[in-house]
Order: sequence, then C-alpha cells, then structure tokens
Amino acid sequence: MKICSFNVNSIKARKDLVLQWLDHRKNDLDVLCLQELKTEDDGFPAADFEKLGFECHVFGQKAYNGVAVLTKIRPDRVVKGFGDERWDAQKRLIAALVGGVHILNVYAPHGDLRGTEKFDYKQDWYKTFLAHLKKNFKPSGRLLIAGDFNVAREDIDVYSPEELADTIGTMAEEREGMARLLDWGLVDVFRRLNPGKKQFTWWDYIGGAVWKDQGMRIDYALATEALMKEIKGVEVDMWPRRRQKPTPSDHAPLIVNLDIS
Repeated sequence: MKICSFNVNSIKARKDLVLQWLDHRKNDLDVLCLQELKTEDDGFPAADFEKLGFECHVFGQKAYNGVAVLTKIRPDRVVKGFGDERWDAQKRLIAALVGGVHILNVYAPHGDLRGTEKFDYKQDWYKTFLAHLKKNFKPSGRLLIAGDFNVAREDIDVYSPEELADTIGTMAEEREGMARLLDWGLVDVFRRLNPGKKQFTWWDYIGGAVWKDQGMRIDYALATEALMKEIKGVEVDMWPRRRQKPTPSDHAPLIVNLDIS
C-alpha cells in the first residue's frame, strides 16, 4: 500500500498538476492525503479523482487550510477534525482507518514570530494534537500520521541552519512540539530510513529556490514502531515540484510504501 502526503497549496489551482502527476506515476498510489485545499467540501473536484478509482473524503475550508483523504481502499472509518468546535474552526485534521492502518492527515499551523497570536496558536495546537493522540490511539497500534507539520525538526532539515536559525519552523519551541509527538511513540520514517541525508519537501517560490535546493523538510510521515516494521520505503517525488506548467505547489509529495500483506 502506497500512502502519499501532499500539500497542494490550493486544489483548484493544482488540480491539473496533481492529475498529470498521477498519470506520470501510472496511478500507483493507494491513499492520497492532501493538505491546504483552500476550498470548502463542495468545491473539491471529487469527480476527477473518482474517475481514477479514489473515494474522496474532504474536510474543507473556504480560502484557507482544508485536508482530504483520497483512497482506493474503502475505509472502515473516517473522522473529520478533533470533535472540538474551537479546534475544528480551522480544518486541519482528518483520520481514516484503511486496510487496518490508522491514517491521520494533518496540516499544522504555520505560526509566526514569538509574541504573536499565531505563534501561541501553533503551540496550543501541538499540545491539543498530542492530547488527541493520547486519548484515541496507542503507540502499540498501527498508526501513520502524515502531513505538513510546518516544523523543520533538526538543522539537517534546512538548507542553511545559520541563515534560518530561530526563524518560523526552526524555533526551539516548535521543535519541542514535534519532539513530544515522537516521544509519545512515533518514528520519523524518512529520517529512520535515511539517516544523515539532506532532503527537503518545501521550497520558496522566490529566487529559484527549488533549483538551488534551498528548502526545508517540513512534511513528514510519523509511524509507530509496530507499523514501522511494515514500511519498506519512503521517497520525496520531485516531479510535481520541478514543473513550470502547470504551476507547482511549493511542496513536493512524500510517499510511504507499506507491505501489509
């Protein structure tokens, strides 16, 4: 089973790109977790993906945020949001049980500089998400959390630790939020399988950053040790990011390959 996480930065703007990319890959993905849809549920182009065999589950929001799980394997259960009115005002979480694997698709807040409301919101969101995990899941279970976490965990995850030190995504408080998730019982899949390798998932649109590989690794797949035993590989697919037309997202998709036979 191949599970992909992709921040599309507007599904309406990126629909043609995603469809061309799936065709390029010969439509080999089983589950597609999308973030930053920037559209409400009824604006999601479900019909285009249903033609490719996907069942679409959308938790959308007008102009901002929004997450979706597209799956060729009928899920046993889909849960949208935290079940809390405050935290579900921003659509950042959708969960699906697919093939016996609990998949959580997340779009963590971007945040801002210290002392701002957005900085505090990001810190509180991470605490709320960890509490949600503790309440609803177990580290011994088969769990995969995929998405855009808006944090570069370590200096190796940015192109210039000196230039980006203590900026949004690298601040100690943000990294601590990610560390607490891992301490609960999760593995950073890419880093476990690729120790020491520099590989980014996001590049600014400005200055040809993607061609200079001046990026950050802020998209992750986090797995429990129980599921990690079934993971056979992970890759960042650069094909949809290194496009000029259709205009790419500023993120590249992250793909995890599981052997669940």
